[in-house]
Amino acid sequence: MSKRKLIAGNWKMNGNLAANEALVKELLAGIGQPACDVVVCPPGVYVAQLQGLLAGSPIELGVQNVSTHENGPFTGDVSADMLKDFGVRYAIVGHSERRQHQAESDVHVAIKAKRALAAGITPIVCVGETLREREEGMTEFIVKRQLAAVIHLNGHCTSEIVVAYEPVWAIGTGKTATPEQAQSVHAVLRAQLRAATEQADRVRILYGGSMNAGNAAELLAQPDIDGGLIGGAALKAPDFLKIIGAAA
Repeated sequence: MSKRKLIAGNWKMNGNLAANEALVKELLAGIGQPACDVVVCPPGVYVAQLQGLLAGSPIELGVQNVSTHENGPFTGDVSADMLKDFGVRYAIVGHSERRQHQAESDVHVAIKAKRALAAGITPIVCVGETLREREEGMTEFIVKRQLAAVIHLNGHCTSEIVVAYEPVWAIGTGKTATPEQAQSVHAVLRAQLRAATEQADRVRILYGGSMNAGNAAELLAQPDIDGGLIGGAALKAPDFLKIIGAAA
């Protein structure tokens, strides 16, 4: 089944009003009519600015997090419905940096995915193992456990999510899984999705471990790699555009 690839840029905690505008203008000047879906995920405080900059363009708006709650006394949280108000189409949930630094559990991530789906926002569910877990042969166990929590809570709606495999040992380290290593984990995730939903082949599985302009084409050529969740390279317009081109 042929589906459009998805290239998502995770800006992490980077940017300012001037830099964001310059980056988006450079992206829009070079993107044309992309043959894949493209989304950028700025820090939440810049969502309104990006909504304006991206209006009418082929680039969709995403965010890096969403609350587990719908509303109420949760100081500092932002709900999925609030994000929907600003035209947000995608929300990254369960990024390894949040699992590590904010102690987000598999259950937290599953609830966030559910909140996003209920608001009509597509969750990009991140799964991945640490270097120690890989060296101990636990890769498959870890990623299946992380995805199972989301499948368990979201049931048939699982076919509406995006999954991103991001080996923690390859994020921001310059190390990248080989195309074969990445593909083998993507195949495991695909099989898990097929066991859970009849529409598993609709689910796009992105690779998110230091994909860049140099290695994107080789990674994206793998049969179960449906796009990329891009970190550092998403902050450089020429690099991000080259990755978008590789996804065509």
